[in-house]
Amino acid sequence: MNRRSGSGTTAALRSRRGSGRWLSICLPALLLGSPRARAAGPPELAGLDAVYPSLDSLYIDLHKNPELSLHEEKTAAKMAARLRAAGFEVTERVGGYGVVGLLRNGSGPVVLVRTDMDALPIKEQTGLAYASSATTKTETGETLPVMHGCGHDIHMASWVGAATLLARARDRWHGTLVFVGQPAEEIFLGAEAMIRDGLFIRFPKPDFALGLHVSHLQPAGQIGVISGPASAASNAVDITFYGKGGHGAAPHRTVDPLVIAARTVVTLQTIVAREVNPFDPAIVTVGTFHAGGKRNIIGDEARLELTVRSYKPEVQKQLLEAIERIARAEAAAANAPKEPRVVVLPGEASEVVVNDPALAARLLSALRRQLGESNVVRAEPFTSSEDFGVYGRIAGVPSVQLRVGTVEPGEFSKAKAEGRTVPGAHNSGFAPDRERTIRGGVAALTLSVLDLLGGKTGAP
Repeated sequence: MNRRSGSGTTAALRSRRGSGRWLSICLPALLLGSPRARAAGPPELAGLDAVYPSLDSLYIDLHKNPELSLHEEKTAAKMAARLRAAGFEVTERVGGYGVVGLLRNGSGPVVLVRTDMDALPIKEQTGLAYASSATTKTETGETLPVMHGCGHDIHMASWVGAATLLARARDRWHGTLVFVGQPAEEIFLGAEAMIRDGLFIRFPKPDFALGLHVSHLQPAGQIGVISGPASAASNAVDITFYGKGGHGAAPHRTVDPLVIAARTVVTLQTIVAREVNPFDPAIVTVGTFHAGGKRNIIGDEARLELTVRSYKPEVQKQLLEAIERIARAEAAAANAPKEPRVVVLPGEASEVVVNDPALAARLLSALRRQLGESNVVRAEPFTSSEDFGVYGRIAGVPSVQLRVGTVEPGEFSKAKAEGRTVPGAHNSGFAPDRERTIRGGVAALTLSVLDLLGGKTGAP
């Protein structure tokens, strides 16, 4: 994949963008093919060609200027400005830097469409001409690189595109749109914060909630629909082991917390392998190991940081209890001077995202009618986590988070044939094939909303 080409295609392919000859797999001709092919597609997408250049510019701007969670001030202002330009009534600073746009169009259902806005502390290594070189300083003075490494820039551009097309197609739907620009998704705080700030009181409560997320497991622009659990619940667990430090040349006079922690890392792997039902997805990953400071000194403490993923509440409970049991047992076996400290961090937890099966089936059918079966597929659940599920749960309404592929189709086929995976979210090399992906995201959101609001989307 030539990541320096901008959209993940070569310059030669880019020069033939309008011809339809370079379309390989995935995105239908009505989105990236010839004018004649596009004219035969859903009329609701007829304006996408005219809108796309502004979406492309927005995407590049967002990608070059990412902002971390709870610092999305400029990003939120850009989202608010785009919604106002489309004719939405906009309220800013809802639950932090949250943005809410309303577009009323007569009586009918209320549909919430959410995008996330925050970026990640990752140094981008894509080589793109518009790669992020942004940095930020933490409260402690540490300088961190910042990158849209989870595709939120794609989500925002697609969200703006859908808002624009829907505002221009008000003769095709009736109801109310609630477009939500959410901060702090990466730290699982944004959705709850907006709801606490009156999202469902100050604004119309939705009848349906829709979201979008990129996927490097699909070719660019292909839409994936997951029924049931879509993203895992997540817990962050810190374990601190206490020992008795001393000289590395006299280990018999110490209790080595590093060894206790090392044994714990290994034993933790038996939770999923030997305790959890193999038909229940579960993950226990030790991400960091902090111990020692000099080769000939045995320290007093060792610390582990874990991420824990699950789909069922009972499995989540089982995992957390087993982690604590094992940590305490390993410390006791080593005759540690005191029990380890096991903390499940309350601010770094997310719940399962569950796509309503009936709504997922409805949207799968509607999108396939418009875009073709090969372009809209049943997707597999992810073990990554996020907070989109909060909207549907708290509002008590059906919700679905759609997936859109990011990998240039030729590269996707090549990688699949070679048995490898192209870099995806939370990877410094994540470089979506931007045009296909954004167009696919706009189509997914626009056509889904029209189906829910009674629009005539060309269905037989």
